[in-house]
Order: sequence, then C-alpha cells, then structure tokens
Amino acid sequence: MPALSELKKEYLEKKPLIQQRLSEFEEIWGKGSNAIFAELAFCLCTPQSNAKQCDAAVNDLLGKKLLFKSGQGRIERVLSKRVRFHKSKACYIIEARNLLMPGIKEKLESLGIKSNTPKVRSWLVENVKGLGMKEASHFLRNIGFGQKLAILDRHIMRNLLYYGALKEIPKSINEKSYLSIEKKMHSFSSRVQIPLPELDLLFWSRETGEIFK
Repeated sequence: MPALSELKKEYLEKKPLIQQRLSEFEEIWGKGSNAIFAELAFCLCTPQSNAKQCDAAVNDLLGKKLLFKSGQGRIERVLSKRVRFHKSKACYIIEARNLLMPGIKEKLESLGIKSNTPKVRSWLVENVKGLGMKEASHFLRNIGFGQKLAILDRHIMRNLLYYGALKEIPKSINEKSYLSIEKKMHSFSSRVQIPLPELDLLFWSRETGEIFK
C-alpha cells in the first residue's frame, strides 16, 4: 500500500488553498436563491462534460440573463458550445427551475439542509431530473453543505483504490453501492485525519492539477 505520509504532506501543502475554496462554497448560501440555483445548473451540466467548460457555460447564461427566464431553446444554444448532451441538460435546467425557483433556498431550508444533508440529497435525487447521487452531493458541497457527503467520481474512486480503501471500482453505481463506498471514504478520511470535503478536493487536485469545484 502506498505510504500515507506522502498524502499527508501534500495535504499540508495544499490545505490553505483547499480551505479557502471551501469557504468560497459556503459563501454561496449567503448570496441567495439565484446563486444557489446557478450551482445546481452547473452540477446538472457536469455528467460526462468538462467541469470548467460547464462553469463557463453557466456563467455565459448568467451574463446573458438567460438562466432564470429564457426558454429551453436559448439555453440549449449556449450549452451546445461547451456541454455534452446539451439538449437533455437544458431540459433538466428548465424542469429544475420550474420545481425550485424562485425560492430554492427556502425550499432547501424546509427540507432540513442545516440538520440532515443526506435526507436533502435523497430528496434531490428523487425529485430533480438529471441529478444522481454524485451530482446531488456535488451541488450540496458547492453551496457549503458537503461535510458528510462524498462526490464519488472516477478521480475520487481511483485514489480510494490506490490507497486500498476500495478493492475495485464498480462498473456502475446504484444508491446502495454509492452509500457503501461513501462509508469507506468516511473511514479513510478518519484514518488519515483529513476532513471529507478537504480530502475530496485534495484527490481532485491530484488528478486535474488544480483545486476547482
């Protein structure tokens, strides 16, 4: 098994930037429903697409004042430049907007986001089309509520495998297997004494070369 000392050393080097990024995520909540929904739109775009390109696409929608009022066709055209499966994802954004806006912050508060994020995640997966366990976890982390949630993408699982926290990376993941792997990541996080959200960004930065979102 690879030496954990190298991981801990890397964590200490990157810790200030990682914690700064997490603080920026926490600030989103205070900015209100529009900022929160923009993060949801970003997470709806990310499956099988480049995260930086998805972020640029959502910023383009915001800059053109299309995210909150325009129809599906105009959103599709903006997404088509940068996001795969842009037609489906534009549809998901519209459906989520109809379901959750203009008061997404109040809705999440009523669901208990400050006391039970796993419950809120389950509700999002069940009710927001296009949002799976990974994307719902990603969204909640990006608005400051990811302390108990793992974002199990290929980068994270590859590192969990590397350090022996996983025996293999499953070909597909349902909710039950997601929760099982998440539990293993929690155990690994406790063992190396790196908080779960910080461990996620550390692993992500190892794979991509940057601390993004």
